[in-house]
Amino acid sequence: MTLQILLNLVIGMVWMLLHDEWNMLTFTIGFLIGSIFIFALRRFFPGPFYGLKIWSIIKLLILFNVELVKSSLIVIGQITRPKLNIQPGIFKLETKLKSDWEIIMLTNLLALTPGSAVLEIAPQEGVMYIHAMDMAEFRHSIAKTKDLFEEAIIEVMR
Repeated sequence: MTLQILLNLVIGMVWMLLHDEWNMLTFTIGFLIGSIFIFALRRFFPGPFYGLKIWSIIKLLILFNVELVKSSLIVIGQITRPKLNIQPGIFKLETKLKSDWEIIMLTNLLALTPGSAVLEIAPQEGVMYIHAMDMAEFRHSIAKTKDLFEEAIIEVMR
């Protein structure tokens, strides 16, 4: 994948050098032409086409933003009630992620969504302990969010 990106950057630079103006638009056009060439010749490269990995990263970012907005709206709804009726608690979630980077990415994504905080990670057992602002409302949604994030992280990292 690194070879493909470097080759695409070189194609973009050569395209820019062949034109009169050296600007970002000319480089971008060359980069896009290079990515089309690399996609057409992808069977000659050892790994899969790097554009698929970039698409996976974009999907993960979109998924995170959607979950961030949803959990923010839930937290806003709870804290603007006249009477605060929450029951905080700690629960255990199991993860199927194996590498340290995958677990760290999942932990950071869960910690950045409002209403939850990752307290402890036991990577050998594949377990995370999470504090939820309201156990009744957040436990199911955090588990569902974790499953969505896990699938997206596996797609990005593997």
